[in-house]
Amino acid sequence: MNMTQTATEIRKSIVDMIYHSKSGHPGGSLSSVDLLNYLYFKEMNVDPSDAKHPQRDRFVLSKGHAAPVLYATLAERGFFDKALLPTLRKMDSILQGHPDSKKVPGVDVSTGSLGQGISNAVGLALGAKLDDSAARIYTILGDGELQEGLVWEAVMAAAHYELDNLVVIIDNNGLQIDGKNEDVINLGSIADKFRSFDFNVIEINGHDYEQIAKAFADARETKGMPTAIVAKTVKGSGVSFMENEAGWHGVAPNKEQLDLALTELAEVAK
Repeated sequence: MNMTQTATEIRKSIVDMIYHSKSGHPGGSLSSVDLLNYLYFKEMNVDPSDAKHPQRDRFVLSKGHAAPVLYATLAERGFFDKALLPTLRKMDSILQGHPDSKKVPGVDVSTGSLGQGISNAVGLALGAKLDDSAARIYTILGDGELQEGLVWEAVMAAAHYELDNLVVIIDNNGLQIDGKNEDVINLGSIADKFRSFDFNVIEINGHDYEQIAKAFADARETKGMPTAIVAKTVKGSGVSFMENEAGWHGVAPNKEQLDLALTELAEVAK
């Protein structure tokens, strides 16, 4: 499958698994699909048959509530059977509402408390430097997550230790659970903020694979400083009635909505 086909399969899995669980976070999961799709199928050095290889690249989903996109991507990549996806949030399932590194193959860090994921990523990047490892560390944050002060402590540390093996990706869809970011706490220029913390900053369309590919290539070539990729995205991307709607932050579709979403995605697959 090409990247568009893979992304469509991931989106189908997201809406289906959230429907079966009757709870979850579709909006921010769908906005991140193209970024995770590229990471796991093109960018990162990972092997589903050797998921704990010490030299592997690591990924941290700092916005842990978007676990469906991570689970769907890992399953599509072959880390575990896709048949497990409809068990999301069910009793005795390994697929909890937030990622659990002790139970889910391919999950490197348990996340959920906003701001702590990037802190873990900084620690992983520093550890790789100390071990003289070639491993690269990637993390995705929600833009609303940037309202957490802990994020900026981690960002300061990353710049101080010149962690050029760290790539911080901002899923900049402009919305959070309570509405527009600018109405909750205005973030101003995210790019300028990261530049002021001595990051290499790249601004892209987070659904454009050419721009995504170039951004990661530029990050690999950057030495002596970490990279922040500010990816402009659409919350609910790929499902028309979910797009740019804050109300779909944490609501499961009903059967009629599921069928409509799957029909739309089937048209994309054609």
